[in-house]
Amino acid sequence: EVQLVESGGGLVQPGGSLRLSCAASGLPNDDYAIGWFRQFPGKEREGVSCFSSDGYAYYANSVKGRFTVSKDNAKKTVYLQLNSLKPEDTAVYYCAAGMFDPYPSTWYLRALYNYWGQGTQVTVSS
Repeated sequence: EVQLVESGGGLVQPGGSLRLSCAASGLPNDDYAIGWFRQFPGKEREGVSCFSSDGYAYYANSVKGRFTVSKDNAKKTVYLQLNSLKPEDTAVYYCAAGMFDPYPSTWYLRALYNYWGQGTQVTVSS
C-alpha cells in the first residue's frame, strides 16, 4: 500500500519559515516525481513545486526564490522549505507522487499524480 504522509505544517508569522516533509512508503520503485500542491478554501488545488526522479526541481512563479524542494533518498522523504512566508501562502499543503517525467508544462497537472497525502495546514498570520 502506498502512503504519503506530510508533516511540518503549523502557524508562523509573516516572514517566517517552515519545513514540510513528505514521507513515502510502498512506492514500487524510485521513478516517481513528487509534487507539492496547496489548496486555498473554495479553490482548486494548485501546484507549488515538484522534484523529479532524476533531481530536477520545478516551482510555481508565486513561490520561486522563497520555497526550495529537496529529497533524501535514504529516508524516502521529500522536503519543502518555505521561507519568507506571506499570509497569502496560508493553505493546506499536499504532496503527491506520480510516475512520469515532469516538464515545465506538466509538473503541476494534478491528473498526472497517482497518489496523494492527507495534507498539512500552513497558516501565516501575525
